[in-house]
Amino acid sequence: MIRLYIIPGSNPSVAAELMLERKGIDYRRRDLIPAVHIAIVRALGFPGRTVPALKSDGRRVQGSRAIARFLDELKPEPSLFPAEPARRAAVEKAERWGDEELQSVPRRLAWFALRRWRDRSTLKEFLGDYRLGVPTSFAVATMAPIAWVEQRINRASAAAVRADLERLPALLDHVDELLAQGVIGGEVPNAADYQIAPSVCLLLAFDQLRPLIEARPAGAFATRVAPALRGHIPPVLPVDWVPLR
Repeated sequence: MIRLYIIPGSNPSVAAELMLERKGIDYRRRDLIPAVHIAIVRALGFPGRTVPALKSDGRRVQGSRAIARFLDELKPEPSLFPAEPARRAAVEKAERWGDEELQSVPRRLAWFALRRWRDRSTLKEFLGDYRLGVPTSFAVATMAPIAWVEQRINRASAAAVRADLERLPALLDHVDELLAQGVIGGEVPNAADYQIAPSVCLLLAFDQLRPLIEARPAGAFATRVAPALRGHIPPVLPVDWVPLR
């Protein structure tokens, strides 16, 4: 039995679950508390500190891109990558971009926003589907120190978040370009679809950013491929940082 270790709201963790479901592979999910997860995955024998992390018959795989390749090895069909070399190269390039360029942006924005979020009672909406081993009310009550640690881990400083928001339109333009080129958004989702869509869905959870995204091809694509997050993030980002288009 495969065991998948994730943290709530993690866009790459959503990617890993979507790929497992696409493959029709049975798995058990263990939900970990953010920040605390680092010690747990290390104690479980994983070399890095990140999630998603997967265990299968003694093998340990970390990161959504590595998991995609492991799942294709474990169960070749349906494949997460095109068979034709040029198309596969295009998908792998888009997948790498989604991992290395896009993925960290909504994560930094989320942890930065959480530090500025005064009424955290609505966090229960985000945590409703997760089993963290503690009552949801306790998880919400202790979120302030966790958010502080995660903000430092993810380098979600004010300067970094403002820079992320400045380049957000260009990132969304690139998603739209990949859709226009047919690299992502096809009838059969590929690894790049699963890498990119959860990140756009996390951005859509921001009340201030949703109007910039939902009318784009990227917005329709994301909600078709990945499940929308429960709950929303209220207007806590500085207004003058939010892009106008």
